[in-house]
Amino acid sequence: MKSFIPKTLYAGLNYVIAIVLIASPWLFGFEGHKIGSALLLPMIIGWFQLIMAIFGNNKLGFIKQFPMGMHNFLDVLSGSFLLCSPWIYGYAAITFWPQVFLGGLIVVMGLFVKGSPFTDKPHEPAREGSLGSTDSHEGRLSV
Repeated sequence: MKSFIPKTLYAGLNYVIAIVLIASPWLFGFEGHKIGSALLLPMIIGWFQLIMAIFGNNKLGFIKQFPMGMHNFLDVLSGSFLLCSPWIYGYAAITFWPQVFLGGLIVVMGLFVKGSPFTDKPHEPAREGSLGSTDSHEGRLSV
């Protein structure tokens, strides 16, 4: 599949989703319930997303140290976990729509941003028995 989310939109949405996840107990009215994982898990993943956005190597990242490929992979991993968490921790009878929606959005963003390792063309390996490497085929090897 082709990637369709521009990197700048992805960088901005990272901050928005992180803030919504951190504030989700108050936004969606969970603070009065005694359901620990429904309260804490979105907040933990929200802080994780915010830290990755600040350290991300993109236009809106402040420190630019975290590679985008790893950021995309961790988005898919954490989004999948958030998406499944109401059934893993057994609070789906109380609430599940905010986690499913935000987790699915994180997964889609990680999969379909331009430059994602999930949608980019993989490197062509060198023929078996040849002396060349993929670096020499891509012009990254200085001779």
